[in-house]
Amino acid sequence: MLIDIRGYEKWAESAENTRYTTPAAEPVLIADLLDAWLARQSNVLAASTLEGYRKIVNGALKPAFGHHALSSFKRSHARDWAATQTFGNKRMTNVLSVLRTALDEATEDELVARNVLKNWNYQRNDGLKSDDDIDPFTSNEQCVILGAMSGQDRNLFQFAFWTGLRTSEMVALRWTDIDWARGIVQVRRGQTRAARVLNKVEKTKTRASRRDVKLLGPALAALADQKQFTLPMGAEVFHNPRTGAPWSGDQVIWLAWNRAIEQSRVRYRRPYQTRHTYASMMLSAGEPPMWVANQMGHISLKMIEQRYGRWITDAAPDAGKRGEALFIG
Repeated sequence: MLIDIRGYEKWAESAENTRYTTPAAEPVLIADLLDAWLARQSNVLAASTLEGYRKIVNGALKPAFGHHALSSFKRSHARDWAATQTFGNKRMTNVLSVLRTALDEATEDELVARNVLKNWNYQRNDGLKSDDDIDPFTSNEQCVILGAMSGQDRNLFQFAFWTGLRTSEMVALRWTDIDWARGIVQVRRGQTRAARVLNKVEKTKTRASRRDVKLLGPALAALADQKQFTLPMGAEVFHNPRTGAPWSGDQVIWLAWNRAIEQSRVRYRRPYQTRHTYASMMLSAGEPPMWVANQMGHISLKMIEQRYGRWITDAAPDAGKRGEALFIG
């Protein structure tokens, strides 16, 4: 049997070409882009920030845009979606910022020619806000709430009311951070639930957050009582009395807080209001706003003025009297 050599060679060449020909590339989806971007952030972002981005990617961006091909994604897709959402401008800015950053990297990697969200954001008219949810506790309310607590729970929240520390800062606080001679606490780190899961301790939220906070009487009293519970262990100051271990994050602290609020029958506000309460108390007492800003970990007076301006006004009911006395007589 004779074989047609020329026919065989033609077939072999065709088969070889088919074998090594690269198939048409699958389009890159927005979901793929976001997953890759998120993976690259794991080694450069704080655990709490990364967890926040992960929630944005998985909870908002991928459900909304994940099915779109990167090459055909348009600004109108983002604009039309944003118009249907009910959350506020701050949340919208955060969500779109993640998508915009991922698209920036896609542009740098030459996956697309330009970032369709560059220099664009979506804003709606949210109307006037009432002091940005600042709702401090009165002195009487503080007493009632703390009266519904005992032991380590009471020490934690009394310390919160009288230092203005963030929850993540109190969770990470160590006995070595307390300077008894100078009467200050050195705030150098924070630990969110996400960070503890990864066994990480993070730096403070901002450079200004790295600060020395003066310990006022009630805060010192809380620490003095807390010594019996955790000082012998020599590590974290505040522990969860139900587990005997350091607090694992803000969620379990909320549970302790909620129990006390329910028992005290005080109108409910979230634990973060302890921080607002501290600021409003200090300003209403006439403490210098810049001192309060430093105690709170704000880099300038702007945040204090924007958030707590009405307490600054209340702190100076006789403002202008000295000017009158000096120049009018």
